[in-house]
Amino acid sequence: MSSIDKLVENTIREDIRAIASYHVPDARGYIKLDAMENPYALPEHLRADLGQRLADAALNRYPVPSYATLKAKICASLGVPAGYDVLLGNGSDELISIMATAVAQQGRRAVIMAPTPAFIMFSRSAQFAGADFVGVPVKADFSLDLDAMLAAIAQHQPALVFLAYPNNPTGNLFDAGAMEAIIGALGETGIAVVDEAYQPFARQSFMGRLPEFPNLVVMRTLSKLGLAGIRLGYLSGDAKLLEQFEKVRPPYNVNVLTQVAAEFALEHLDVLDQQAGLLNAERSRLAAELAALPGVEVFPSAANFISMRVPDGERTVAELRSKKVLIKNLSKMDKMLVNCIRVTVSTPEENTAFLNALKASL
Repeated sequence: MSSIDKLVENTIREDIRAIASYHVPDARGYIKLDAMENPYALPEHLRADLGQRLADAALNRYPVPSYATLKAKICASLGVPAGYDVLLGNGSDELISIMATAVAQQGRRAVIMAPTPAFIMFSRSAQFAGADFVGVPVKADFSLDLDAMLAAIAQHQPALVFLAYPNNPTGNLFDAGAMEAIIGALGETGIAVVDEAYQPFARQSFMGRLPEFPNLVVMRTLSKLGLAGIRLGYLSGDAKLLEQFEKVRPPYNVNVLTQVAAEFALEHLDVLDQQAGLLNAERSRLAAELAALPGVEVFPSAANFISMRVPDGERTVAELRSKKVLIKNLSKMDKMLVNCIRVTVSTPEENTAFLNALKASL
C-alpha cells in the first residue's frame, strides 16, 4: 500500500471510501435526455437584456447576505403563502444537506426517511450528515404504501421524511390524502419535506397548504423550470423552522450571478411557464407513442420526464448511446426498477430522434 493510500485509509471515513462519486457523463456531441433539463433557451431579446444585467453585477463584492430582493420576488411570483419567507440554496441538493445536518443529533443517530425508489440525494445527505436513512418501498404501481410508511414512522421516529411530489425517478404524483396522513403522523416529532422540483409540470402543490401543517416544509428548484445552469433552490415553512435551518446555511451560498439571473428570470416567468406548457404537450405525445411500442411499459408521469420498462434496460441504454442519444438507466437504482429507463421530455425534434433510436434498439 502506497503512502497516499495509507493516508486516505487513515483519514477518510470508511463509508465514504466505499461509495462512488456522483457521475455525470460527458454529453458533448449527444442528444442529452438524461438530466431533466428544459431544452429551450430564453428568447434572443431577453438574453441580450440578461447579458447587460449580468455585466452590471458587482462581481467584486459579496452578495447581499439577506438576499432580500430575490426572496421577495420568489415569494411574490411562485405561490409562497403570505407571511412566509424562503431559504435559498445552491440547488435543492444544498437545501437537503442543510436540513439533514440540522436534524442529525450528536448524541443519537437521527433517522431520515423517504419512500423508495427516491432521489439519491435524500439517502446520500443523510449518510454525509451522520444520520440513518430508512427507505420504505412503494407499491408495485409506485404509489405510496401508506400502511408501511405509518408503521415505519412509528418504529423509527424519523426527524425528516422526504416526499417527492411528483416522485423521481418514477414520475408519479403520490396520493395527497396519503401524504396528509404521513404529515399528521409525524406531528411534533418529525418534519415532512415535500420536494416539488417538478411543480412547473405537475401544476399541483402543497405550497399553499403550509399554514395547515406547522411541521411541513415545501422545497423547490428553478432548475427544471429552465434555469438548471444557475443552481438555485428554495424552501418555505414555518418561520421557526427556517430560523434553525438558516444557522446551517453557509454564508453567501448563492452567488451574485445566480442572484441577478434568477431575479431577471422571475420578471419573465410567463416565458418559462409557456415553455413548461410546450413540454407538457410533448410529454403526452411522447408517452402515447412509447406506449404503442411492443415490449414497452410506460409509467404515468407528472414531471418533465417519462420512465418506462423495456425488455433489456442496460442494452437499450447502450444502443441509444451508440446512436448519440443519452438517457438514464434506472435498472441499478432499485430492485423495483429492473429494466427501467428514463428519458427527459425535450423538443419535438429531439423527442422524435429519441423515438426513432429507441425503435431501432428494441
